[in-house]
Amino acid sequence: MTRDDLLEKITRFYLESPDFNGLPLRDFFGADYAQIQELLKDLIRDEMIAIVYGDGHPNPHIRALPEHHTAEEQIALLTSSPFIKRACAYPLPKHLERVVDRSNYAEKPYTLELALGGPQLSHRAFDMMILETYRNDPRYHYECDGIKGYISITDEYYESDSIDESDQVLLNEFGFSYTEDFKQYVAVFLYDLAGLSPEHQKLWKIREFSGTTRLHPDYFRTSIMGEWYERGSIYDAFIEEIRIINEMSKAMNRPALFSESYEQRPKEFGPLLRPTTRELNSFIHLLDKMISENINKAFFQNDIPSSEEVTRPDGKIEVRQIGSITMLDNWLHTKWRFQDDSPAKKMIKTFRDIRKRRQKPAHSVLNDTFSQKNIQDQRDLIESVYESIVTGASPPRHVPLSTVWLPRRAGASRIL
Repeated sequence: MTRDDLLEKITRFYLESPDFNGLPLRDFFGADYAQIQELLKDLIRDEMIAIVYGDGHPNPHIRALPEHHTAEEQIALLTSSPFIKRACAYPLPKHLERVVDRSNYAEKPYTLELALGGPQLSHRAFDMMILETYRNDPRYHYECDGIKGYISITDEYYESDSIDESDQVLLNEFGFSYTEDFKQYVAVFLYDLAGLSPEHQKLWKIREFSGTTRLHPDYFRTSIMGEWYERGSIYDAFIEEIRIINEMSKAMNRPALFSESYEQRPKEFGPLLRPTTRELNSFIHLLDKMISENINKAFFQNDIPSSEEVTRPDGKIEVRQIGSITMLDNWLHTKWRFQDDSPAKKMIKTFRDIRKRRQKPAHSVLNDTFSQKNIQDQRDLIESVYESIVTGASPPRHVPLSTVWLPRRAGASRIL
């Protein structure tokens, strides 16, 4: 076998395999393996190929990430690596740029990038607005926990004549990445982008961000290294607090404090996809529904009154229902003896502030604005709500904010 024969065999295997896989070196094990090794060394030195041993990313059958071994290290490992039986050979961009027929990947920019040797788990960053295409379309199932998510066509429209086949997409996974000043972007691995239809690959390409971003640390940890979350999403943490508080309510032989535990997360409960006032107000509206409208007055039983008599200007007595936030405030200060009630006061104030912010756009016509400040406003809001519901509603079980992950403004302390 000549050097060119070997390079052609590695290249053909890569381009014709279903997932741009590497050619296992064990295919060459035999009497002439010593000769093959010399040819491999020559191709490695010329940057025509790379050997992936599976000692960086655990799957050597895909070129997941750029090589972490130098050319000389790869050559040395050909005779000394304990992973040699798992090792695979890959053609590199320097060679693929010359031999790949780009017309085979017309209209599929991300599949072309793989064909040209792009690492499968390298990510591309996109404007957050790209997700609106799917979140706001009821034909798609959109799930996101604030760290990662996925998109798929719903069962009703799968293989349906009422939607083009090109729109019956599945995006196995997306996450988030951040610039140095913590501006947030959608992050998708090259492999997942290549699985989209040509029409949707072009749609994503339009929204691609050309700058450098860093993956959310837990997204990197779980989706690239196959590990567990080290810290959870603050949105998940908020819903978990509601669930725990309801469990505590049942342990007290009372109805749940919150009517809805949100086992099915509202798809809008996550980072803003578009930094507009309208989007922020929509999030505030949802947050108020999840808090004040969600408080179950039956929880308070007969401990405190649910109505009060109010004298009207005409002298008549009117019976008015007491609001849910006021009832919670009254119950806390009736049934609890605080050494320091400032956390409870802060919680009630936060809940009332949210209610007030919700009511303002409901009773006026406001011009929509586009500003990155809305992103920071949402982050500050969800952080204050989470801290309030933890320290106020369940004082004995304080979960510090450091156990959740929230991107911070530039210059502030970073929760990473």
